[in-house]
Amino acid sequence: MVTKAKVRKATSRRFDKNNSQLHVTGSEAGTGPFRPGAIVLVTLNNPREKFWGVILGLSAEGLGLRGIELSSFDDTSRAFAAGEPLPAAALFFPMHRVERIELDLPVAALPSLSEQFASRTGVEAERALSQAISRQRRAGA
Repeated sequence: MVTKAKVRKATSRRFDKNNSQLHVTGSEAGTGPFRPGAIVLVTLNNPREKFWGVILGLSAEGLGLRGIELSSFDDTSRAFAAGEPLPAAALFFPMHRVERIELDLPVAALPSLSEQFASRTGVEAERALSQAISRQRRAGA
């Protein structure tokens, strides 16, 4: 049985110099589909919120995500298509708030949010989110 203590012991976490990206090594790094770089939908409780973004890190303590609130997805994608920067924030959610994490994948004939973002803006979601990271690093430097 894997416990929190074993996960903590087998894992090393560090933030880059700008505290903008979590680097995970050990038993958490690259395991399963929910690894850093995966685009996901996150449902939180207390209060109930939903976010869309890219995983920065996932551990027993919580989830690091760079993304936006799902309720602002349409407005944000329209603004990005019009030339505005993507306002993706680096967020941390303690695991007790995380109710559900699902990969952003198409369902039957419905495109994923990443596909919808790309069709609206002409830019892949992964690229837009990484540009947001780069832009925020430059602004902080």
